[in-house]
Amino acid sequence: MVQPQNLQFQATESSGNVSALLIKPKNAVCLYVFGHGAGAGMEHAFMEAMARQFAEVGIATLRYNFPYMEKGHRSPNAPAISQATVRSAVKLANDLAEGLPMLAGGKSYGGRMTSQAAALEPLVAVKGLVFLGFPLHAPGKPGSERGAHLHDVAVPTLFLQGTRDKLADLILLKPLLKKLGSTTTLHEIEGGDHSFKVLKSTGRSPEEIMIEIATTVKNWSQSL
Repeated sequence: MVQPQNLQFQATESSGNVSALLIKPKNAVCLYVFGHGAGAGMEHAFMEAMARQFAEVGIATLRYNFPYMEKGHRSPNAPAISQATVRSAVKLANDLAEGLPMLAGGKSYGGRMTSQAAALEPLVAVKGLVFLGFPLHAPGKPGSERGAHLHDVAVPTLFLQGTRDKLADLILLKPLLKKLGSTTTLHEIEGGDHSFKVLKSTGRSPEEIMIEIATTVKNWSQSL
């Protein structure tokens, strides 16, 4: 297994440097700029395990911290800071890609901040956006307002969503994605919650779920 490369880059002038981790297997077919969720940083167990599974199928990843997480704070930065951090991470990834096609997105919050940044202005060299559990609304507060900006994203998008995700009611998400057109793909993880945990009754292991996610992303990326 390829060992992660520790990196630093400037998120924004005001917030300073943040940490990043690059895993780049020799057989890489693309590079995924992989933002973390709101409550846990780039070294969270899910992020680590998912990055390694991506590497197994030939997807390089650049994980990174948002400034608030780098400083050990609980509350996320203002959206403008997080969006600028996404752009800085994409710039770094582009410098490291060595010709690999690039994807961007992330887990929950990381994906939403990436989509907001891309809706305001295309992310340089990024061919598509991949969301692992897009947070369409707060738990128990169904709505689709958080997805309104997706209409302004100019590249293909892939949504991987658990069917039990309490932050994305599929009754609301599916019509929204249908309106986005043929460049939008939804892949449902049957029985998965927002963290892609499935009920024991499914008989499926966390590793099997991660293999499904990684394989789906690879196959989708090769169709772009």
